[in-house]
Amino acid sequence: MAEQEDSRATAYTTLALGVDFRHEIEIKRSRFITVLRRASDEAAARALVAELRKEFHDARHHCSAFVLGPDRVIQRSNDDGEPSGTAGIPMLEALLKRETLPGVADLSDASAVVVRYFGGILLGAGGLVRAYSESVSAALDSAPLVRRRRLRICEIAVPHQAAGRLENDLRSAGFVMAETSYEPAETILRLALPDDPQVIADAGERLASMTGGTAGLRLQGTEWVDVPG
Repeated sequence: MAEQEDSRATAYTTLALGVDFRHEIEIKRSRFITVLRRASDEAAARALVAELRKEFHDARHHCSAFVLGPDRVIQRSNDDGEPSGTAGIPMLEALLKRETLPGVADLSDASAVVVRYFGGILLGAGGLVRAYSESVSAALDSAPLVRRRRLRICEIAVPHQAAGRLENDLRSAGFVMAETSYEPAETILRLALPDDPQVIADAGERLASMTGGTAGLRLQGTEWVDVPG
């Protein structure tokens, strides 16, 4: 998996989950169709290439690049028949250099494929580099991005009948909720908190106030969680 527990990073930016982001430009009659998708590992990133080869089976090139992991240690690119260094690497650099916050370039778990339909006019090496780089950059301009943070998971065991109201109260108070599970005798709510003892202690006090002291936090491991903002 790309999401290493021993990562040095505590946060990074990625694409919103669940949908592909597409953008098309035309340069000297060549069509450049960029597709972006969030990918958790190399298999998922390569699956996007395979899907687009089938969808755009009559296109001449299906160039690709992806970067994976909180520390962005996995980086791959492929020119798919374009002159060496004119497609995949410019695409990868567009991903790596994308500023997600002022002065911060930390986009990861992102796969990009550019499908090219040749228009009959040669672009030259420099033209290809610019075209593939601009294709990915333009797609990123319109793609929704989200922050992922490594957070401490804290469980709260509550009676089934109290779970819905407490979860709503926690969300209203600004807490990030992880997956809820339902046991035979109780519901397990899961908070995702910054891995800081004082923050966790403050959350415990807030929970006690909300529940009249009937519920407490049980510390679990850390997970990478999409967070708002």
